[in-house]
Amino acid sequence: MLSRERVIAVIEGKTPDKIPIYGWLKENLKDVISAKYGSVEAFEDKYEFDFAHIFGGPGCYNKDRFAALIESCNGEITPEDLLSIDMADVNDMSKYENIKKSLEHHKIQRGRFTYVQTPGIFEANNTYFGIQNHLLYLALYPEELKLVYERQAKWNRQFALNCIDLGVDMVHISDDWGAQNSLLFSPDVWRELMYPYHKFTIDAVKKTGTYVSLHSDGNIMQVLDGIVELGFDVIHPYQESAGMSYDVYFAKYKDYFALMGGLDVQTVIGFGKLDLLKSNIERIINLFKKGHLLLCTSHFVQAHCTLEELEFAYDLISELR
Repeated sequence: MLSRERVIAVIEGKTPDKIPIYGWLKENLKDVISAKYGSVEAFEDKYEFDFAHIFGGPGCYNKDRFAALIESCNGEITPEDLLSIDMADVNDMSKYENIKKSLEHHKIQRGRFTYVQTPGIFEANNTYFGIQNHLLYLALYPEELKLVYERQAKWNRQFALNCIDLGVDMVHISDDWGAQNSLLFSPDVWRELMYPYHKFTIDAVKKTGTYVSLHSDGNIMQVLDGIVELGFDVIHPYQESAGMSYDVYFAKYKDYFALMGGLDVQTVIGFGKLDLLKSNIERIINLFKKGHLLLCTSHFVQAHCTLEELEFAYDLISELR
């Protein structure tokens, strides 16, 4: 199988010839990797990564307008304040050049499966409100938030459709809902204030025949049934270290969505414990030999991870997968 075929096989519930691999490496380890390999891209080539996470595109708000809003509100923005300024032009295609370059590098030149980071609903607006205020606003201003979220959803949908037109294989929605043991808010709040605005975007993406994935850190077990209803094809990271059991996944959800992850940056990689790292990689690969996993880090590999440990991990993965 070629790389894209391998990834698509997993997403569609089939058994690949070997487990597809990737890793979120550039954010913290770019300099360390580049010092030996010349670039992160050269490391990705050495280990024959099968898929690629693409970042880029326009921001949701004009930076100058948003800075002026912060100043006028003394740094504390309410939903009503945010609605007083327009969102940025999502159709300004000059802002998509970095996505085009990444697609050329990963998809055209190397044949990788590509997915693009797009905003969610809750996480995106944490940037503007601050997470503590945002959680408070869920209780204080639900009707005003619905207006914020509706506008965000329309922007997200168009951004996703523009990326699909450029050739991405999957739309990756980043929307952290989980704390370490449960949701950050109740399942009822999720159903009322998150579900409908994600459905708005996901329905449009699925209509084009494009895959859609979710990134949410933490434990989101309480809304997995709703995630199935929304139609997500892939969940990242399905965080075992936050109490999300693979036993539950295989018993109930494996026929509905694939997982991306398996290499946990919170507990496994980056701590110099090579025996733990080795046993975890062996366990994960054995669990998912027949499919259902796109093997990837659970998040950005942290700066305390040495290059030697990173190489140890990917040497072993390459040997076993």
